[in-house]
Amino acid sequence: MYTRVLVKVSGERLAGETHEKILDVHAIEEIAHELKDLLGQGIQVGVVIGGGNILRGKEAVAAGIVAAQAHQMGMLATVINALALQSVLEGIGVHTRVMSAVEIASVAEPYIRRRAQRHMDKGRVVIFAAGTGNPFFTTDTAGALRAIEIGAQVYIKATKVDGIYDKDPTKHADAKHYATVTYKDVLVDDLQVMDGAAVALCREHKLPLMVCKIGDVAKALAGDARHTLVK
Repeated sequence: MYTRVLVKVSGERLAGETHEKILDVHAIEEIAHELKDLLGQGIQVGVVIGGGNILRGKEAVAAGIVAAQAHQMGMLATVINALALQSVLEGIGVHTRVMSAVEIASVAEPYIRRRAQRHMDKGRVVIFAAGTGNPFFTTDTAGALRAIEIGAQVYIKATKVDGIYDKDPTKHADAKHYATVTYKDVLVDDLQVMDGAAVALCREHKLPLMVCKIGDVAKALAGDARHTLVK
């Protein structure tokens, strides 16, 4: 059903379960093997990673950094995470390219849509770094934008929970899981899937959004693991 997907992974996930370290190689290896499994199924893969394990723009703002610069610092944090994932992926035999929305020619290719598509056609995992290249846009929104640009058939948000609930399932035993939900419901009911701009972008371009547990992405795509589909 799917031949090209965009996977969004939070930066915190690269720090592992305990978050004792900024980067946990074991946690990154789990992500890398999951992406390799997708390739093995004949699916072309793009990835967007957050930078929250290193720095969040809004936290830097709260510390007194000028807002625009704080968000640029957050973009650079995503580049560090992208390079870490690239290293681990290539260590298990997966060809990758890091493409940055902020030009850093010595460590990453500049983001060019057609070039990204060509890399994916050749079976390379493309890691999109530095968000949209503009301050005040989250990596959730960057993921939606890149998914639309590269022609992905679904935008996958891999999280620590197996989909969308009406309330936090880690705090409420009676939380209700949604198998499917509409973009409108996500926005109106403020279901906290991702920021409103990202959801609105998916809705406008009729891009399905899948929320599933990290580690279950391949199974969720095959319909063999619990997930939520926003459409």
